[in-house]
Amino acid sequence: MTSFLTHRARVHDTALPLPRRHRALSTCLTRFAPYGFHATYHHLTLSARIPRLLLADPESLVRAVEELHEARQLWLARAEAYAAQRKVEKRASKKAPAPAWWNRPWWDSPDGGRNDPFLHPQLSLPDYVRRQNALLDGAELPGCPACGEEGPTVSLSTGHDRAELCRSCARVLVPCPCDRQHAFEPALRIGCDRIWRREHMTNSGEPNPYWPTHLGTARIERLESYTWRWESGLVRWDGDQ
Repeated sequence: MTSFLTHRARVHDTALPLPRRHRALSTCLTRFAPYGFHATYHHLTLSARIPRLLLADPESLVRAVEELHEARQLWLARAEAYAAQRKVEKRASKKAPAPAWWNRPWWDSPDGGRNDPFLHPQLSLPDYVRRQNALLDGAELPGCPACGEEGPTVSLSTGHDRAELCRSCARVLVPCPCDRQHAFEPALRIGCDRIWRREHMTNSGEPNPYWPTHLGTARIERLESYTWRWESGLVRWDGDQ
């Protein structure tokens, strides 16, 4: 299996065809994607201004992979320090804390298993990693743990009670008191192939003003609740509304 750095070099290689450089970026995302694969790709299309037509701005791929690389370097450095810290703590028989944010499985990661790739923190990826590392170190930061949003929450029905979501990134800030695990998804799901074709972008690298229709808080207010449950070793979602 080739490494992140190998594919990063391919994104930079102007001798390669643009589709191949684009595929190399996607492979980098399989190695590191803080918001989940599709949500992180969506974020990079906006932050790096990747146009619908790659030929209009080939350098946008380089901007995207460099933002991803910078965030990954911060993540690797903190992960190495965390591993060394845990070795010392284990020798002292100190009980293991909750898993670090990068070690949580997708169903337990509030920002890595997005059901709607349009909803994710608006921070740059390096700033997101810095924020998560600071929280891991015990810092008390204002606002939403994921994005820092300090505005009022969005209250959504779960069918049992209500949950409070961040109005910017849709992280669940106050879970439903019913003690069940709920996911929030759009009633009409968007095929990820449309995101991969960058239909949400124009050929000039700007967001498409006509699609999708709802973004931000307006999109979060339209989410529907599903309940997570195990059935014969499989994860299933039951609609609550």
